[in-house]
Formats: sequence, structure tokens, C-alpha cells
Amino acid sequence: MEREFLIDVTRLVWRGWSGRMPTGIDRVCLAYLDHFGERAQGVVQRGGLQRVLSPAASDRLFEAIRMGGSSFRSQLLRLLPLAFGSGKRMPRTVTAQRPIYLNIGHTGLDEPSLPGWVRRNNLRAVFLVHDLIPITHPEFCRSGEATKHRARMRNVLDCAAGIIGNSQTTLDELQSFAELEQLPVPPFVPAWISGHEIPESAPQAAMDRPHFVVVGTIEGRKNHVLLFQLWRRLAERMGPRAPRLVVIGQRGWEAEHALAMLDRSPALRGHVRELGSASDAEVARLIAGARALLMPSFAEGFGLPVVEALQLGTPVICSDLPAFREIVGDIPTYLDPLDGQGWESTILAFLEDCPERMRQLRQLRDYRGPDWPSHFATVEPWLATL
Repeated sequence: MEREFLIDVTRLVWRGWSGRMPTGIDRVCLAYLDHFGERAQGVVQRGGLQRVLSPAASDRLFEAIRMGGSSFRSQLLRLLPLAFGSGKRMPRTVTAQRPIYLNIGHTGLDEPSLPGWVRRNNLRAVFLVHDLIPITHPEFCRSGEATKHRARMRNVLDCAAGIIGNSQTTLDELQSFAELEQLPVPPFVPAWISGHEIPESAPQAAMDRPHFVVVGTIEGRKNHVLLFQLWRRLAERMGPRAPRLVVIGQRGWEAEHALAMLDRSPALRGHVRELGSASDAEVARLIAGARALLMPSFAEGFGLPVVEALQLGTPVICSDLPAFREIVGDIPTYLDPLDGQGWESTILAFLEDCPERMRQLRQLRDYRGPDWPSHFATVEPWLATL
């Protein structure tokens, strides 16, 4: 059977190899694999080389990625030689004439070889752009990431047959970048993404006192420092009556101050709980039982935790960012990410059923967040036009 899609699974391969908890972008990659996998062949990149797996090898790799677990490494060691062999060029095994190449995870986009590979193989390349944060907010990213992300976006604009934006906000920023670079913009479509499947109702986590949650990699732009400083004040003032803060996410970059507070601040012990790894069910329980989800980020391309919290019926206190306004409208309580006093007074108010929290709960009765069927109902017809 002809397979009309090539799907890049490099990010999922290396995430599975590391055994680390999936990020938001990983979840988007998995959703695309679930949707297109039966009609696709896998692509794996290494060191500037792009390799297409045969349909049979693709099916085996896709299944290994979905299953994960302790056997993933051994399965991968058997499968990857089928793509890379001893490093020599492998014969191309693409079954379609002009397949659509889907790169959903920003994988290898900075590689100079990528546009040439796309053109030589007559591919219709489609990229999902998640954000331009390394370009718009380089101070929150690792050294060199701004240069690398500019290369990614230049390659996207150079060789894409089409671009999917996770939000209109992201596409607006991409268009601004293209204007500055004096590059044309290929056809594009905004299509809101979703996360893992949210149950209609999740059991609430049992806690000995009220708690709030923050979800996401611990990195500079997520502004965990504001919350940790606030919780230190609450702990010193309220003692055992202070609410708990549950921090769900892996440790990242440009967050030395936040990590130092987590590791060495006596005032936070017993009041702030760090969960570097948690199952989807556990995360859902913790969010469902929280007084609110907190997201004081300085920049976001989308913000899946906000959507997931609202789907679980949990109020949200977040930064006033364009992406949040676009996706969830006027439901959350919006604050300036630098307004520490405002965050403190709002969190204290949300310990009770204050008018603002009750307003959110009323609006949440009818809330329906973005979902994958709606996303692909937008994307599939658009792909057919390319």
C-alpha cells in the first residue's frame, strides 16, 4: 500500500531512549504519530543525515515508540541499523511519488542539509511551528539557541510547502520574522493543539491542606522564582497553615536561582513539593484538586497546562500573554508576571471561594478546550491543497 506521508520521529526516538517524561511538544508529536502512523513511513535524523525507513521497519519503530518502557532501548538498537547501516547511503524506500514530510517537533530544522534533502527527494515539507521564543526572548534560552532557532525558521521558510501554527500568535511572530529576514511565507494554517486525553472528571488528589499547581519544565521563562519567593513569604507568615505548591516538571535551563531555592531554602521545605516525573493520571488528580493552576510565564507559544486545567474544571491564574488570550479568552485571572504583590493577594484570595474564583468556576461549566479531532479536521483538508 502506498504511504503518502513521511513522519519525522527523531525527537520521539531520543526522548524514549533517555526515558524522560514527555514534554508538551512530545505529546504533539505522539498525537501526529497516532493519527498518521498507518499512512506514513518513519524518518530518523542523525548528524545531518535524514533516513527513511521501509514501511515494515516504520511499523515496528512506531509500535516501539508507542509502547515505550524498559525494552525500548533494545528494540531501538535492532531497528536503527535498518535506517543508518554502517553510515553509507541507504537506498530510498519511499512508496509515494510526492509524499508529505511532516516535521512536528522542530527536529533538525537548523541542519544546513535539510532544504537540499527536501528538494532532491521532491517532498512536500510541512512543519508545525510551536514558538519563536528563542528569537523573541533569547534571555530565557540557552546560549546559542537564538542563532540556532533563526536557522530553523529560515530553513522552514526556505523549503516548506506549508506551515502549521499551534496558534495564530505563533504565526504572527513567524510572519514578523519573515518580514525582517525579507523571506516569503509559504501557505500556513493555524490549528490549536491539545494534550493527552482529559477524562470527563478526574479524582482529586488527597492533600492535608489546600494546594496550587504549576506545570512545566523548570526554566527561566516559566518564572518559577516568583512563586518560590512568594511561597517563602507565605510559609514564614502562615507556618503550617500555608497552602502547598506542587511543582510538576523536569529541571531545565536558565533557572539557577529557582533550582537553588528548591534545593537549599529551608523555608520551602514541607510547603513546596517537586515532581520531576509523574503519570498522566497523577498529574490530572493534582490539577483537579488544586485551588488553581498557576502559570506566571514571561512568554508562551501556546500553554497546554492552562487548557488542561480548565478542561478539568480547575481555575487558572496566569500571565497576561497573547497566546493565552487567543486560546482561552477571558476565563483565567490574568496578572503581570512581575507583579509579585498581585500574585500573592490573588493566591490568598483563591484559598477561599472568592468572587473571582467563583466567576471562573461558573464559566468552566460550559468550557470545551481544543481537541485532536478538531485539529486534524482543520489540518487534513488543508494538506490536500498543497
